[in-house]
Amino acid sequence: MAQAERVVRKNMRLRQHLIDQAKDILGTRTETETVEQALELVVFRKEVAGGIRRIAGSRSLRDVYANET
Repeated sequence: MAQAERVVRKNMRLRQHLIDQAKDILGTRTETETVEQALELVVFRKEVAGGIRRIAGSRSLRDVYANET
């Protein structure tokens, strides 16, 4: 059985214009949903960057444009 994620209350000072912009970009309804999605995007970005580094380090990438002139 999957364990429920722990949710905690936080009191933060954030710039309102950044929350408003992120809310518009993400299409979220609440500020909490906006902050959660933004944090999920940061985690996802790290996972993607790590995957790209692993692929690049495996030398399995090839330059498909190398022979074009």
